Amino acid sequence: MEEIEYEKRIVEKMIRLYCKKKENNSELCPQCSLLLEYAHKRLDHCKYGEDKTSCRHCPTHCYKPEMRERVRKIMRWAGPRMMIYHPIDAIRHMLH
Repeated sequence: MEEIEYEKRIVEKMIRLYCKKKENNSELCPQCSLLLEYAHKRLDHCKYGEDKTSCRHCPTHCYKPEMRERVRKIMRWAGPRMMIYHPIDAIRHMLH
């Protein structure tokens, strides 16, 4: 699987999990939808392309500070819960 597509899939699962379980929404709320669209756009325009590392280890932070903080908050909450809701993706992501 392409690296960028893999990253997009993981961030989408984490945002959807957070919005559904933490914020109790049945569908993505406007704020989470906007964040997901923003994250996908940033990944589409990543200057490292398929050679990219995970965003956390990237030398170039391309997210606006407020978006980066929101993604960080979501990942802190959703990361541990991925083992329950998406165990294969969670294990693959940890090994990645």
